[in-house]
Amino acid sequence: MFITLEGVFKPTVMLFKLTNFLATFQTMMNEILWDLINTGKVVSFINDVIVETEGKEGHNEIVEEVIRRLVENDLDMKPEKCKWKV
Repeated sequence: MFITLEGVFKPTVMLFKLTNFLATFQTMMNEILWDLINTGKVVSFINDVIVETEGKEGHNEIVEEVIRRLVENDLDMKPEKCKWKV
């Protein structure tokens, strides 16, 4: 946050030279996906999200939920970098 004569502002994007950027981003990802991480269905490390299921049942639903949460939090992903059902 920063204060100006106009009021108090909170940036909506990461500023250049932000210290601990990776830790901040990891914390944000943990907050977004906390219940999926706690049930062992999803693993998140920085900008990698891995969905793991025992069988094919329910895999697509979890992937859809992860994508929905990323979109709701204004995070982008590049489909060409995604691996599906590996």
